[in-house]
Amino acid sequence: MSSADHPHRRIGYLGPAGTFTEQALRTQADLADDELIPMRSMPDVLDAVEAGDIELGFVAIENSIEGTVNLSQDELAFNHHLLIQREVVLDIEHCLLAPAGTQLEDIKVVFSIPVATAQCHAYLRRAFPDADIHATNSTAEAARMVGESRSPGTAAVAPRINAELYGLTIVAADIADHPGNQTRFVLVAKHGIPASTGHDRTALVVYQRANEPGSLISILQEFAARRIDLSNLLSRPTKDGGLGDYCFVIYANGHIDDELMADVLRELHAKQGHVKFLGSYPAAGPQASTAREHADQRWLQADDWVTSLRSQIQN
Repeated sequence: MSSADHPHRRIGYLGPAGTFTEQALRTQADLADDELIPMRSMPDVLDAVEAGDIELGFVAIENSIEGTVNLSQDELAFNHHLLIQREVVLDIEHCLLAPAGTQLEDIKVVFSIPVATAQCHAYLRRAFPDADIHATNSTAEAARMVGESRSPGTAAVAPRINAELYGLTIVAADIADHPGNQTRFVLVAKHGIPASTGHDRTALVVYQRANEPGSLISILQEFAARRIDLSNLLSRPTKDGGLGDYCFVIYANGHIDDELMADVLRELHAKQGHVKFLGSYPAAGPQASTAREHADQRWLQADDWVTSLRSQIQN
């Protein structure tokens, strides 16, 4: 789906200008020329898509250091009926930005979004054991606040590009606690499932019919029996069932248009209490193994065999 096909698309993302979300969004050639609308929070982005105020939303869903971004994941699982259209993976470099002339020993207050300070937790504790950490809605908002106030002793954990945007100096670069820091983002819409590309991912939420021994195994066996690989599996509290009441958020390699994946969804829908479909969409990264493709061929052969047998039933 090209931008030329939809010249007036509005895409909401976590602002203000300079967030990692905006950087990831601008890596997509067919989206970068649309009307990009910065918003205050990730729930605001998803609310606007569901309300029809914008056509598409773009939010972070997972980080290689901190894992799932629970705020956006839970919003998609519990509070919105939106479909993932694609995923984008961005390499992340966190920098410590401060007004010109600031030295490391001068910093007493650090601003950033909690997921960013968590990714730099060890560095911040080691470098500023007595500093106050203040939460903001985004890394870019933290940089903007520090740039506008120019308060002595303040700094922001933010992308490198924010130094130029908000008139700050890079006091320390690449301060994340682990190398290879990456964040996965997803594009969401109210309607539509992208066509299968052969390198896809399907996301769903499975609510158990009953919390009993073997309930998770019964879910996973549906995927294992069909040689479908899972790229992510997490349990989340259902929010309204009390302690111990969990559902499972599953990201599996494959597309609902694949016979095997469709078969899994049929079985889960029939056996479990409730299944929420979050989308089938093009996956980022290298092509997965062909094990599932071979299994899909075997399933089709088996289905043909059963069909041929059933055709012999006498009326």
